[in-house]
Amino acid sequence: MNAQALTPAVAHTFADPEARLDALAELSRRMLDACRARGATQAEVSCSEDAGLNVNVRMGEVETVESTRDRGIGVTVYFGKRKGSASTADLREESLEATVAQACAIAGYTEDDPFSGLADAERMARGERDFDTWHPWYIDADQAVELALACEAAGREFDARIENSGGASVGTGASLAVYANSHGFLGRERSTHHSLSCSLIAGRGDDMQREGWYTTALAAEDLEAAAAVGRKSAERTVARLAPRQLATGEYPVLFAAESASSLIGHLIGAVSGGALYRRSSFLLDSVGEKLFPEWFSIRENPFQMRGLRSTAYDGEGVATRESMLVENGVLQRYVLGSYSARKLGLQSTGNAGGVHNLEVAANAGDFDSLLRQMGRGLLVTELMGQGVNAVTGDYSRGAGGFWVENGEIQYPVDGITIAGNLRRMFESFEAVGTDVDPRSHVGTGSILLGKMMVAGE
Repeated sequence: MNAQALTPAVAHTFADPEARLDALAELSRRMLDACRARGATQAEVSCSEDAGLNVNVRMGEVETVESTRDRGIGVTVYFGKRKGSASTADLREESLEATVAQACAIAGYTEDDPFSGLADAERMARGERDFDTWHPWYIDADQAVELALACEAAGREFDARIENSGGASVGTGASLAVYANSHGFLGRERSTHHSLSCSLIAGRGDDMQREGWYTTALAAEDLEAAAAVGRKSAERTVARLAPRQLATGEYPVLFAAESASSLIGHLIGAVSGGALYRRSSFLLDSVGEKLFPEWFSIRENPFQMRGLRSTAYDGEGVATRESMLVENGVLQRYVLGSYSARKLGLQSTGNAGGVHNLEVAANAGDFDSLLRQMGRGLLVTELMGQGVNAVTGDYSRGAGGFWVENGEIQYPVDGITIAGNLRRMFESFEAVGTDVDPRSHVGTGSILLGKMMVAGE
């Protein structure tokens, strides 16, 4: 298992990513051979390498400049239905051999698990596909610092009430990954990820408010301009000044797109395999059940070009596919890897490692049209706390946002709690907007709910 070809490059990307993927693939094959030589009936190897650059500035001064480079090699072996796993970041041959030996030794101490093992061989992906996810950003530390300073300056200069800053940051990274198993599957992926963010503070003393904005993308040209990020951060910050509380009551609630994705996240958590086979989900036995209004649908599209979670195979090598998760308000399937599928007597849905790109269908117009549709109610732009009971679906979270009258934002509000039950919240969806937040793999616009309990004064 010669690791010489994996010597790190100096830059925060990879000079020859295909050569490095070739080296990781060869390393994976050698480790699988070593597992077979020790008597493993099945085995899988995951290799990854990441490189990155991150800079942070605050109040016009450089705070940190960090160059990162990480790697990980993980191996899992099966002796019948007994499983053992071990990992290392050391590419020396003796370390790789010791990692295989440790995984095999661990398997000797585990109990048989009738549901363990690789995903079914016939479900493995075939062929390679490119989803346009590789866009290195050849920016050096000085250029990144200059960009971050420009972003923060645009925000600080926007309004005299902005007297302090949480800072601005620029980040760029590249990732290489290889997954191989003893079915003969070997998959290789490469991707890049870039970001630019700014956080600002307005007001003084007890009246201070902090807000921010960020942009993220696989290609640097898809990022928002630095000055635009700074200005948007400033706009959001000063808009939060002089917040009020609300009288406790039931009101329509509009979740802004950046908050709306959390509602879809609660759905995904409730229909995922681990929660289901442990019987710790409020959506047990819910496939085929109408959970949402008839117009509501969610499609999973792992083949989206330049998508944040695009892939031809999941974490077990199972081929992914486009499919409906919710159609006409009805839950069509669960979200399963092979282990949870076997526990439930079902088949993997190609979701080992999570969901890919979700597309929530809109039935309304842009953000302003949703405000007009709501008329009077609460716009939620910030959520706090983790007050969601996965077993019952009870929902209670701190929130901040704005009060809306006559379809227009009137003033900021904070110190409130919104509460309900997720089943009833899903049923009360009235509209999904076209204002999709591109920074998330959950592609949803703002979501309007008919009413929720709001606890204020």
